[in-house]
Amino acid sequence: MAEKIKLHPVTPHQKRIYSIADHIKNDDILLLPTDTQYALACLYSNKKGIERIRQIRQLKNDHLLTLICDSLTGISKFAKLGDNQFKVIKKLIPGPYTFVLPATKEVPKLLLNPRRQTIGFRVPDYPICQKLVDELGDPLIATTARHPDYEDGHGNGTTSRKELFRRFEKQIDLIVDNEQQLSNEPSTIVDMSDADPVVIRAGKGYDEFLSVCAVADLTPVEA
Repeated sequence: MAEKIKLHPVTPHQKRIYSIADHIKNDDILLLPTDTQYALACLYSNKKGIERIRQIRQLKNDHLLTLICDSLTGISKFAKLGDNQFKVIKKLIPGPYTFVLPATKEVPKLLLNPRRQTIGFRVPDYPICQKLVDELGDPLIATTARHPDYEDGHGNGTTSRKELFRRFEKQIDLIVDNEQQLSNEPSTIVDMSDADPVVIRAGKGYDEFLSVCAVADLTPVEA
């Protein structure tokens, strides 16, 4: 049964951040709140944890996984960024966006799309995530906390927080409880691995993304 740690979403207690970070360093996997929905997450270098998450979600090897970073500097270590990509992402983070980018050699092959060598990147506008990554000094790997036995089609925001916890508590090690119901609106996912951004999913923050692209003279296309 998963341990539960409660954290205030705006002013998380630092000692509890330390405790969660210790769990993560010990290769635990957790249910983590973000600025959009709850995610299943572990340290990006935790191979067994990544396999466990894939098994829980019943994911194929080419399913997009996301690195949760703390800044553009953090992204730059793990992604190959061109000038336009840099300018757009800089204006949108922290925020509810997942950017698909070509990976550097710092990213374990286990995490990559095997055909394209890409991976997702997020810098959530959420103090719990920011403080955790800062304390760890390394990114987390994450995917939306959908349970394959409960198909609601809209991520986890349509499910009560307690019900979500119940679904995962026997399969993971730690639940981070922000004591709030999260949004049912997922992140906006944009493939920025080529010259023109490709919108994979229009979600939270989509209008702001379009505005930033217009200023940068970029024309997003739909996947």
